[in-house]
Amino acid sequence: MPMIATLKETFPDHTFLMNGLVMGVKGILSFLSLPLIGALSDIYGRKVLLLITVIFTCLPIPMMTMDNWWFFVISSLSGVLGVSFSVVSAYVADVTTKEDRSRSYGLVSATFAASLVIAPAMGNLIMDLYGINTVVLVAALVSTTNVMFVLLAVPESLQRNVRSTGLSWRQADPFQSLRRVGSDPNIPATVHSGVHVSTSRSWRILQCASLSEADNGI
Repeated sequence: MPMIATLKETFPDHTFLMNGLVMGVKGILSFLSLPLIGALSDIYGRKVLLLITVIFTCLPIPMMTMDNWWFFVISSLSGVLGVSFSVVSAYVADVTTKEDRSRSYGLVSATFAASLVIAPAMGNLIMDLYGINTVVLVAALVSTTNVMFVLLAVPESLQRNVRSTGLSWRQADPFQSLRRVGSDPNIPATVHSGVHVSTSRSWRILQCASLSEADNGI
């Protein structure tokens, strides 16, 4: 909500167009970098990449009231390195059994979706009651709590003896999962949501779970 207000002051005639452009560029960058982040988490572990992605997801928040080009630079970096969903999904694959994995992915997706609905509403309410700076302060405090939680309370889920030893273009190719889904009729459409974990080990976990569900008629 603060970003919309800032864009309204900077681009009064094209507020939503500029917001769409910012979100569109960020989304494209996220799509392109997402498999790479997942592949790097296969090499260096989930916690390190989760910490990096959470930091860059939160990084633009203190700058939401800025009306210069630095905000767009930071937003672009957030699009590249703030794809925490891919690492979260890989983390879930590490710590759940095959029987519980679908339910766990559903809970994660529901949590992300709920945040997209609840957070803007809360932000708008706080902004109406206390002003734009209070919204940014509250969001910054929540973001700092997120970073500290990952740093201090989240254990590593990928043991060193099962980590990948190298990175290939195939792992980092953002179109690889889409081609795989399109060419293999045995993979259900729900695996489109698994594009964020199209890395070597994580993809195999997702594929096995999905094939098992298809065999059971789910």
